[in-house]
Amino acid sequence: MSEVDWWRGAHGDEYTARNAELNIEARMLLWRGILNCLDGVPGNILEIGAGGGANLQALWLLGQKRLRGIEPNEEARNKAMDDGFAMHDGTAANPGFGADLVFTSGVLIHIPPEDLFPACKGIFDAAGRYIVSIEYFSAEPEEKAYRGRRLWKRDFGSFWLDNFDLRPLGCGFAWSRMTGLDNLTWWAFAK
Repeated sequence: MSEVDWWRGAHGDEYTARNAELNIEARMLLWRGILNCLDGVPGNILEIGAGGGANLQALWLLGQKRLRGIEPNEEARNKAMDDGFAMHDGTAANPGFGADLVFTSGVLIHIPPEDLFPACKGIFDAAGRYIVSIEYFSAEPEEKAYRGRRLWKRDFGSFWLDNFDLRPLGCGFAWSRMTGLDNLTWWAFAK
């Protein structure tokens, strides 16, 4: 079973239920830092792997009104649509449309190394101006067990810069002890 099919099925439904608590305040703090490092206001924003829409809700509360998401899991899409967000079935490699800012949050870590470049190429092609990745960091690529499957940590910022013509705008770290956001590293780039 492919990674995408796994997320479309029961595991994706369970993940959506487990992550129903959105921690919007922490996500708003995270996004304030990200948006402040951009060299302009994004016209519209697309989240790849939007889940139930927690990031979209935080961005909405911060004044970003042109938001939509791509999510392979139907239950998660429906939850985000119930909250008023435009959601579409799709993947990073094939988003189907673009936006001024395209981002991932905890998505690239679930893409096998052999599929990472095509996924990032899909994101790069969809992004009109900015790319943001919010993922787990490791200085060297590292494979970890994850609920009977695998996830891959790496220096995603360097992966972006090594493979695409991008200009770094900023990076940061959301320490779980202060934010409750699971030790996330973020990178922001301009095309």
